[in-house]
Amino acid sequence: MDLAQLFRAAADHAARYRASLDDRPVRAARDPGDVRAAFRRPFGRAARPAAEVLDELVDLAEGGLVASAGPRYFGYVVGGSLPAAAAAEVVSAGWDQNAWSAALSPTSAAAEEAAGGWLKELLGLPATASVGFVTGAQAANTVGLAAARHHVLASAGWDVERQGLAGAPRVRILAGEERHATIDRSLRLLGFGTDVLEPVRSDGQGAIDVADLRRRVQGQGPLIVCLQSGNVNTGACDPLAPAIEAVHEQGGWVHVDGAFGLWAAASPSTRHLVQGIELADSWSCDGHKWLNLPYDSGFAFCAHPRAHSGAMSYRASYLAGAGDLQELGDYTPESSRRSRGLAVWAGLQELGRDGVTELVDRCCELARRFADELTSAGFEIGNEVVLNQVLVSFGDDARTDYVVEAVQRGGVCWMGGTTWRGRRYMRISVSNHLTTAADVDLSVASICVAAALVG
Repeated sequence: MDLAQLFRAAADHAARYRASLDDRPVRAARDPGDVRAAFRRPFGRAARPAAEVLDELVDLAEGGLVASAGPRYFGYVVGGSLPAAAAAEVVSAGWDQNAWSAALSPTSAAAEEAAGGWLKELLGLPATASVGFVTGAQAANTVGLAAARHHVLASAGWDVERQGLAGAPRVRILAGEERHATIDRSLRLLGFGTDVLEPVRSDGQGAIDVADLRRRVQGQGPLIVCLQSGNVNTGACDPLAPAIEAVHEQGGWVHVDGAFGLWAAASPSTRHLVQGIELADSWSCDGHKWLNLPYDSGFAFCAHPRAHSGAMSYRASYLAGAGDLQELGDYTPESSRRSRGLAVWAGLQELGRDGVTELVDRCCELARRFADELTSAGFEIGNEVVLNQVLVSFGDDARTDYVVEAVQRGGVCWMGGTTWRGRRYMRISVSNHLTTAADVDLSVASICVAAALVG
């Protein structure tokens, strides 16, 4: 088997697909059931040539690919991976490194350490914070809250890693009523359950009410509070500085869910939205959202590295470096994990500090362009556009859903629907480094046509 020829063919397939993004329909061309049927086949006994398998995979996949890496995909707050990051991902797959420790891959360890430092600089987080390279915001929230659980229970004299939660002091956990659903799932995964969570009142844009928070944090016992930077519907950010102060006065731990909104810290024009971010105890962030890295790239930061590693690490006699040495795997839930830091390193190097700032500013500007043009077209904008999120209503809920569906079918662009404060909206998330003003204008025209057809 000629590996060079095989890998060149794979890279050519990927490059041709990327080159087609601007022109291809954003939606998948085939029904999901048809795609499943195409992939489903008897499992053969005989081996097959790798090049033959690759060609067949590409043929089968084509009809089920969504152009989410392209400039007119505005669903689910995801960006398309940067060229250098995507290329690093290809090379990384060939290198096939395990990033659990420097013993397994000095290169993977060096890339994560360097990129982690750059990320902390960009986001204004303490230089001494630990960083775990995880799969996404769900994993980052879980790691951050595991560190919080370790810390607050240890302060109460309880070793949760050894003794578990049965019989432990009751932990009070508070979060805004407009928190992201991953917070609730993290609480389930960590054994707290969702009944423990006390919702704090939010304002009209989904930011936490600090006065209500101050009242609710009063009391005795271990305390964890989850704050949010970037409401998934409106983009609103909790007022971090006063909220963190209120929690710390009670000896509590603050975790900030910053899946995409944490990137506001990277631009002087939006940094005020996350003022006080450095005061928190842990933070979660997604790389495949606004930073435009490949999927399976998230970051768990912690201002208390001992709590972070105390919650995540383990030791075994066969592991090189077992003992007091901190390994990359001490900050993540996985041992066998790919070298995701290589793509992070490459993406950050491609953009540079100014490039990250420009990306954040341009997406915010394009979101405002969406809002302005759709307002001029006679549609209702349901949120204050402070970041990259826009909510649009086309009248009653049924009509809004019809317009969303018609736009998706049209293939020019893709936006999803959402429910916000009891009403249905089209949700537009501008996160891709390829998106231009022309893409916004083309998308708005498609929306207007769909709305006119719906009637």
